[in-house]
Amino acid sequence: MKSPEFLTSKGVDLQKSLELFGNIETYNDTVGEFIVGTANKTNKLKEYMAIKDLANYATYVHSLKSDAKYFGFNKLADKAFEHEQKSKEGDITYVYQNFNDLVASVNEAIAIVNEYLRGEPDQPAVIEQPAPAVSETTAPTQESVVEKLEQSYAEPTILVVDDSNIIRNFTRRIFESKYAVGTAKNGQEAIDIIDANKDSDKIVAILLDLNMPKVDGFAVLQYMQDNNMFEKIPVSIISGDSSKETIHNAYKYPIVDMLGKPFNENDVKRVVEKTIMYKELS
Repeated sequence: MKSPEFLTSKGVDLQKSLELFGNIETYNDTVGEFIVGTANKTNKLKEYMAIKDLANYATYVHSLKSDAKYFGFNKLADKAFEHEQKSKEGDITYVYQNFNDLVASVNEAIAIVNEYLRGEPDQPAVIEQPAPAVSETTAPTQESVVEKLEQSYAEPTILVVDDSNIIRNFTRRIFESKYAVGTAKNGQEAIDIIDANKDSDKIVAILLDLNMPKVDGFAVLQYMQDNNMFEKIPVSIISGDSSKETIHNAYKYPIVDMLGKPFNENDVKRVVEKTIMYKELS
């Protein structure tokens, strides 16, 4: 493995990234997930672009933008942000014309991380194989952490609902010594888990992203409101969308708090403790 200075020499905003991860050891343990997840998301973008599904394209490119920011790849994050904005506007022409440029930035980030992890040529590799670059023929890869979706919980559990495996695993690392941490990568998985635990008190808090594929966070909030679940299961929002409209719509529901991305470990701890305390006092 190369030194962290290698990353900064390549334009990676490592200082900002470590505000989230806390230390370089956690960054090193997690950055491999980033490159695999990034390749996966980019191939999903290619699929949605091909069928002109700009709604799902916007959701996945938003997730790509967030992950790039977490790991300090601001150039990639900026390009993904442009694609997010244009896809939300329905500008398929921009998406078509600039997709290869986005892919080039993805491959650049993957190459930097692979070289960082592998180290100098005469050093042993830290990972067996570099993550594949994204191309026209690259098949989608599996996430590096395979998650088993446990639906019925037997102990006090924090449920983290986010389409980013980075955030799900990061939150698990923070709380796993004190609580069980359940995860869902979209709103439908979250609804299934909430429904499976509606007759128990095992979900002590939910951290819910709003912008997710398939079923978004607002659908989860509406499901909980329709079934009178907020007093029993307190919810706080974690979201990269800090627009006034999104904040206003989120607070139409009795959520405990709302945390904007990017955030750091202390931010997450504060919000989770506040959310759990709400349950204990109710």
